[in-house]
Amino acid sequence: MNKAILEMLEPYNCQTPMDYKNALKEIVQQIALLGLSRQGFFYKAAFYGGTALRIGHGLNRFSEDMDFTLLLSDPNFSLGKYLSGIEQELLSYELKFSVQKINKKVNTPIESAFIKGNTLAILISIDDIELPTAGTHKNELLKIKMEIDTDPPQPSGMCETLFLTNPIPFSYNILQLTSLFAGKLHAIISRDYPGGRVKGRDFYDFIWYMKKNISPDLQYLEAKLKQSGKLGKNKQLSIDKLKLLLTDKISTIDFPEAGKDVTPFIKEEFELNAWSVEFFRSLIQTL
Repeated sequence: MNKAILEMLEPYNCQTPMDYKNALKEIVQQIALLGLSRQGFFYKAAFYGGTALRIGHGLNRFSEDMDFTLLLSDPNFSLGKYLSGIEQELLSYELKFSVQKINKKVNTPIESAFIKGNTLAILISIDDIELPTAGTHKNELLKIKMEIDTDPPQPSGMCETLFLTNPIPFSYNILQLTSLFAGKLHAIISRDYPGGRVKGRDFYDFIWYMKKNISPDLQYLEAKLKQSGKLGKNKQLSIDKLKLLLTDKISTIDFPEAGKDVTPFIKEEFELNAWSVEFFRSLIQTL
């Protein structure tokens, strides 16, 4: 495996195949950001979501998907023009991945793509490391979904420039923490859970924001809720209204199931023991 990738792996102190999968996924995300930065993508867009919080601000959990938003609405924007650049960037570090656009089945402003590679082949390629691969199917894919909102509500939220030094120094745009928190609150309020599969990662991130005393950008959140139909167009969002929306939502959540969703991405499962409607209700009241 490429020396730069081995150097990027070292700080993760991986012990199990799952450790390596999570670490490799994050390294692929960072190289994808480099590929986008090299192509000028961040002149038009900003990084947001759980992976942005992990890479940009040290969230203590791994994340899978990469979410972006345009800085200004553009119905003609195409994510596809950037995908070959990401693929070539990964290949330059001896990481064989395909990067393919997802064809839309419905009319939506969200453009999507998948970064995919064979997990076992990647693990085996990590030479100089005695690595157990038991439980990894030969056809298992290491997969990352990329999405970008091409019609963001206005205002789109302020962004800031951050830097990474691996695999080489480069910059990228990310929404400010107040806007990131607003986006997370929108996800919690608006997300439906077909089949009862709860995105526990949303609630894990909510705790992070509350611990950091981050205040959400209410104007941005109001615009997003109106766009998704979760708030009437003539309604205004206040902190009290936000608390009611969140309290109503958590009353429907099966928190033991939510904990199962986040378990593969964290080191300390004990912190999930406190998760309950009462626990999150107490946090909401401190907004």
